Amino acid sequence: MTVMKRVLSDRPEAELSPKRPHSDVEDIVIDGNGNICAESENYIRWQNTISKVVKSVVSIHFAQVTPFDCDPALVSEATGFVVDAKLGIILTNRHVVGPGPFVGYVVFDNHEECDVIPIYRDPVHDFGFLKFDPNQIKYSDIQALELKPDLAKVGCEIRVVGNDAGEKLSILSGFISRLDRNAPDYGELTYNDFNTEYIQAAASASGGSSGSPVVTIDGYATALQAGGSTEASTDFFLPLNRILRALQCVQAGKPISRGTIQVQWLLKPYDECRRLGLTSESEATARQMFPDKIGLLVAEIVLKNGPAYTQIKEGDILISLNDQLISSFVQVDDIFDNSVDETVELVIQRSGVDINVTIKIQDLHSITPDRYVEVCGATFNDMSYQMARCYALPVKGVFLSCATGSFNFDSKEKVGWVIDAVNNKETPDLDTFINVMKEIPDRKRVTIKYHHMTDHHSPLVTSIYIDRHWCSEFRIYERNDTTGLWDYRNICEPLPAEPLKPQKARFIDIPTENESLRQLSHSLCIVSTVSPIPVDSLLPETLMTSGLIIDSDNGYVIVSRRIVPHDCLDCFVTIADSVVIPASVEFLHPTQNYAIVKYDPSLVLADTVTPKLSEKKVNRGDKLQFIGLTQNNRIVTSETIVTDISSISIPSNLIPRYRATNLEAISIDCNVSNRCNSGILTDSDGTVRALWLSFLGERQENKEKIYLMGLDVVTIKNVLDIMKTGNRPQVNIVDAEFGSISILNARIRGVPDEWIERMEDESDNRLQFMTVSRVSCTEDSEKLEPGDVILSVNETLVTEMGQLDGVTAPCTEISEPPLLQFKVVRDGSIVDLGIKTVNVQETDRIIIFAGCILQEPHHAVGQAMINMPKGVYCVFRGESSPGIQYGISSTNFITHVNEVETPDLDAFLKTVKEIPDNSYCKIRLMTYDNVPFAISLKTNYHYFPTAELRRDHETRKWIESEYNHTKSVD
Repeated sequence: MTVMKRVLSDRPEAELSPKRPHSDVEDIVIDGNGNICAESENYIRWQNTISKVVKSVVSIHFAQVTPFDCDPALVSEATGFVVDAKLGIILTNRHVVGPGPFVGYVVFDNHEECDVIPIYRDPVHDFGFLKFDPNQIKYSDIQALELKPDLAKVGCEIRVVGNDAGEKLSILSGFISRLDRNAPDYGELTYNDFNTEYIQAAASASGGSSGSPVVTIDGYATALQAGGSTEASTDFFLPLNRILRALQCVQAGKPISRGTIQVQWLLKPYDECRRLGLTSESEATARQMFPDKIGLLVAEIVLKNGPAYTQIKEGDILISLNDQLISSFVQVDDIFDNSVDETVELVIQRSGVDINVTIKIQDLHSITPDRYVEVCGATFNDMSYQMARCYALPVKGVFLSCATGSFNFDSKEKVGWVIDAVNNKETPDLDTFINVMKEIPDRKRVTIKYHHMTDHHSPLVTSIYIDRHWCSEFRIYERNDTTGLWDYRNICEPLPAEPLKPQKARFIDIPTENESLRQLSHSLCIVSTVSPIPVDSLLPETLMTSGLIIDSDNGYVIVSRRIVPHDCLDCFVTIADSVVIPASVEFLHPTQNYAIVKYDPSLVLADTVTPKLSEKKVNRGDKLQFIGLTQNNRIVTSETIVTDISSISIPSNLIPRYRATNLEAISIDCNVSNRCNSGILTDSDGTVRALWLSFLGERQENKEKIYLMGLDVVTIKNVLDIMKTGNRPQVNIVDAEFGSISILNARIRGVPDEWIERMEDESDNRLQFMTVSRVSCTEDSEKLEPGDVILSVNETLVTEMGQLDGVTAPCTEISEPPLLQFKVVRDGSIVDLGIKTVNVQETDRIIIFAGCILQEPHHAVGQAMINMPKGVYCVFRGESSPGIQYGISSTNFITHVNEVETPDLDAFLKTVKEIPDNSYCKIRLMTYDNVPFAISLKTNYHYFPTAELRRDHETRKWIESEYNHTKSVD
């Protein structure tokens, strides 16, 4: 599903390594009449210059659509300036344009807006060109800034004119302090410029204005703002020499040739060059020829198998190129760029010896990726020179630019993986990788060999599950510098899954002296899920835990709902740690944190056993046997005792999502249970008394809090009995959360003495009353309220949480939501209430619009809100999507589109299908806190088409439909 891939491939928005500076406007003195108090001619000249320059400066609002090479997907703002008003060319940074798909627009000083497309991004240096249509600018006479690289001098006073986060003009003053600084290093596995001098100044810039012009007092651009130090008030500017040459090529309609020998040079001072072997004669000649220079270029990294690999060594000092003495990167670039596919003569000095070498110049663009492949929810491109250079690697291999979907190797590390082999076939380049992937059927598990760029000494091997059904498209995207888009074409349709054959599996008995417990290993299995879509605000991830086979004849397995949160996923059951079988989701309990899945027993030849389930409730003090599975799927056992049975609900999360409520949670005294996120509690005769389950709690500092508790099998027996008859259970719950209070608190709240005496007489385990802690959003006239103390339901005294479960029956037996008669104490008085139960509907439909996943508000939203807006609910937004660029947030409700009310998905889809591509629409929204607001959003159907995913209730399959999409290139 390509639309879903576009939404989910985005890594969380991160700050670009190259700094985007911004600052306040420099202080200007104003007199009482509002006039500028100028005390010098220099000051006035600067004011006149700035007033002209600002008309050429633009604020760039952009999105780098998908992770590509080393750059993440993101939405951000930057600065650029017009360098050709007639052709509509804007200069900005390469880390703004990005190496991959780009979408953006610019805002001029008079607040006119215009779309831009990228027409060039340099393979190495930090600059690129955007193009706009000058005819779209109606109210301003656009002026271009003239580029004058030779005006950059040490001591020159300059101004950096940019935009502070696109909101206001910022003017930063400073003086150039160096012209020969090596390119700044922004860290590993990210974009870094190299093989160029940088200009250094102290302008105290901070993030926000990458791409700003660095101007002189005469109004000429002499450098390009690129980055800065976070530890000092130091800024780094890119010289304009090579930029000017590239601009002239564009203006002349010529290609911008770029040459390389795959060597990174560093400018090192003469004293260090001497230590590396520079002779006194060569130093004297260089100092005489270049009196303003402080050193020479030294080979720092020579890439393996590159043009210079066998001829240049690290530490070699570059003396001359084609008989021209060399002292700067500008000279090297000039010769290399004009000699592509030709040979050049180099003289290098190695340990005091002059060596003459002849090297053929390689086309730099040929080792700069301009295409990527999207398959199985991940994206891949050829290894780039930019990445290979960091570790002196050959520019060869398949680089995993977006480690998601089937290729989600590590949840924490998304960048830097290289694919070495797929399905036991080597993949040295992208074309070979494509051919290998073509032959792999959907749903097959294959072996992958791979490694991380930062650790070549640790080759890795794993197996992955090929997903060509949720992420069905197999596409190749190729850069088109004419349109600014990345054209795509489908490579092939997925091969159907291979038919499954029965396989044998052998269980190992539990090593225990108790014969009744040995064969319980035959009732345990592993349940795993692959969730590709963040339905109900639950993140897409792969999860695994143990399940209990409750019916070996029909293949029913009960498992924690933390692992099976919904049914928009792939589910598998692993028998005896040997045979993996697909499973279907048959039942999801709305409150009790368990799910029931079903596998085909005929596909596994193993002596699975249906365990005996207890009909006696667990009580405090019961001595039980704990049997659990550790994280590496090893069975551990221990004797334990039930220490407590508590009436609890899992705490709510900031973003509403499924959580267990109204539980009778079992606590045990057992050390090994803390190492097991799943298991069972049994009697000594092997009768299963409770399930040991993991419960998803609140999210804290990017970590999920997990609770481990027991759930009595008696509370789930009515559901199991219905399923064993072949019917589907329907659970109608009382849509409220309950807790327990002591007898003392019940007295304080006004519970009459006769009800307290009745509780003391009839309760045989705990003396407590149930109270209402939270009520879900409802329009019912009679409803429970927080603080109500529950006395009885249908004339039965309520002594424990289990009596508030609602009504469970086969679907065929419930036509109308049952009504329960509550007697409660409210504000000190007894009140009789007729409370309607609710059949919680699981999400069966989602819409993807502008990179956002929208659905009807799920049950957890109703649990968390008092007043719920009438609108579609956003559960997720892609980090490079129009949704995030224009201001849609998770937990927002979209109530109107172009002033048309959108109370449900049907109304919303009907409206957005009529919105043209690349056009603005007005959207009215409501926040989670019921605060209304409005935005305008520009559609982009090439990268973010509208789509729908709906579950067919007859086949129970999810079906995708796509709307508003643009056509692919055949």
